[in-house]
Amino acid sequence: MSGYSHHKDDVLKRLRRIEGQVRGLQRMVDNDTYCIDVLTQVSAVTRALQSFALALLDEHMACCVAEAIAAGGEDADAKVREASAAIARLVRS
Repeated sequence: MSGYSHHKDDVLKRLRRIEGQVRGLQRMVDNDTYCIDVLTQVSAVTRALQSFALALLDEHMACCVAEAIAAGGEDADAKVREASAAIARLVRS
């Protein structure tokens, strides 16, 4: 079970909003919008994705990782390593 299962509709709504922003970028390019205006929108989409990723990571830590740690054992270590690797990927992006 995923940490966001209890509010999956909200997660999907947020992703659809980001998808709309990306479609807006496509329209801007189709309409030959000024480069700086397109870059401004790219920045907004990037921030929206980063915010989404951080919220998802927070859910994962609070639910999946916390449950694994409470249960103990090898699964706990694996979940912590997995979360650490995800954080490293987010930092590099």
